[in-house]
Amino acid sequence: EVQLVESGGGLVQPGGSLRLSCAGSGFIFGNFAMSWFRQTPGKEREEVARIGTVGRRTYYADSVKGRFTISIDDAKNTMYLQMNSLKSEDTAMYYCAAGETYRGIFRPGYWGQGTQVTVSS
Repeated sequence: EVQLVESGGGLVQPGGSLRLSCAGSGFIFGNFAMSWFRQTPGKEREEVARIGTVGRRTYYADSVKGRFTISIDDAKNTMYLQMNSLKSEDTAMYYCAAGETYRGIFRPGYWGQGTQVTVSS
């Protein structure tokens, strides 16, 4: 059974940092593109960062570029999202996903349950 479990969310002040983790099981991490999404109530889920299978190249949404860093430890089947200089608009439920990239578009196959990030003073 494929499972993705996020952790590391919480409450942080503006300008602070958090590191999210996504632990996977039931599949070989190295065979999948991995991505972080976020969602706020009433809005569509937004992809914020992705790491591909070829050379583990990374992609970032403009809204987080320069502040967030995605990384992966294939040996541990774990993906991370280091979030620095957090802003109130980063407040969201964060989800990790495993899937594939086709013509530059990520197609999720598996989702985690999400972890809440709240940026507030």
